[in-house]
Amino acid sequence: MSPAPSDVVGVAHPVTITFAEPVADRAAAQRSVRFTSAGMPAGEFSWLGDDVLQWKPTAGYLPAHSTIALSVGGAKTSFQTGAAVLGVADVNAHTFTVSIDGVTAREMPASMGKSKFPTPIGSFTALEKQNVVVMDSRTIGIPLSDPEGYKLTVYDAVRVTWGGVYVHGAPWSTGAQGNSNVSHGCINLSADNADWYYNTVSVGDPIIVQA
Repeated sequence: MSPAPSDVVGVAHPVTITFAEPVADRAAAQRSVRFTSAGMPAGEFSWLGDDVLQWKPTAGYLPAHSTIALSVGGAKTSFQTGAAVLGVADVNAHTFTVSIDGVTAREMPASMGKSKFPTPIGSFTALEKQNVVVMDSRTIGIPLSDPEGYKLTVYDAVRVTWGGVYVHGAPWSTGAQGNSNVSHGCINLSADNADWYYNTVSVGDPIIVQA
């Protein structure tokens, strides 16, 4: 079961359960999942494979600063949540605003995806944190020789989608941050702001992109 007992995760982190063998009665398996912590939101199940079940909160978030107790049949575990760190990217306002436990902590100038490469709108979670990432346009089908081609080393990268959208430091676009969208889909911040967010957010914390 994931998260592990030693993990401290964000308040939108999914719970993943891997069974010893393929599950024939999926409904029964879902009914066997029990959370005994106070303040748990409603959620939904999805099957990632014949033996992998995932639960995600859908009506709010996990309670912050809490121990989440979970049982599946006779198996039991627990994990911790940290502060509720919510990042909101506003595409039209060119801002990335972070609140901690409901209080605005920092509003940062940002630059999102240009019209040809828009930043996806919706609700996401911080999937992973990578201090250094090499971004290569060839991974999304753009040759380096193309006018839109790029190969850049970026720092303080927080992954938003598995398709390659990150919140990251982009010192080359600081002139656009706060006034225009010039990226290939990522949320660009100054080096200082990206460092602050990287060291504040936990994997599993929510990120909302709105127009």
